[in-house]
Amino acid sequence: MPSSVTAVNTATRRVLAFAVGGLMLWLIIALQLFVNVDPLSVHRTDAVIMLGGAASERLPVARQIQSEFHVPVLVLSHTDTFGNRVADEACNSAAFPNPAVICFRPPDLDTRGEARAISRLIQANGWKSVTVVTSSYHVTRAGRLIGQCTTADVQMVASHPDLDLGQWIRRFVIETGGLLDVSLRPECANHGAEM
Repeated sequence: MPSSVTAVNTATRRVLAFAVGGLMLWLIIALQLFVNVDPLSVHRTDAVIMLGGAASERLPVARQIQSEFHVPVLVLSHTDTFGNRVADEACNSAAFPNPAVICFRPPDLDTRGEARAISRLIQANGWKSVTVVTSSYHVTRAGRLIGQCTTADVQMVASHPDLDLGQWIRRFVIETGGLLDVSLRPECANHGAEM
């Protein structure tokens, strides 16, 4: 009897060690994919595009990139959502037509909709390269989606949110699921099939 209890305890410890090891490995990978995402270098492109949401965090970074690299066009996702209020106000107060500012409303208020809309903007304007600004946790998934929809050079730049540990863990879970989804269900798989 004692040997069967020992075997169960050993098996339980192994399962627990495996689970903790798997969790630690996932956290290390998540840190690399969703936090440590700054590019080694940033270069001038044809347009700077700010993805919708967290606009008070993202818009200053987009404007800084535009100013530092003398990028002629700032493109803003206009969503009329609470988190995008700062960008929506910039779009609502801009005079159009305006060659320096473009506001677009994605067909769906998600990253897939933005990827399709960005692809159409790139094609319509003949841009060869764009800089896309989004929150660090969103860079990997958004970059993959946008890259699936265009052959233009897409440079991803992160803004850095001020999140607590619980919010980071939540983002890690959401973005891990999102990356799996993007891998299993590519957007614009034929670069133009859905344009």
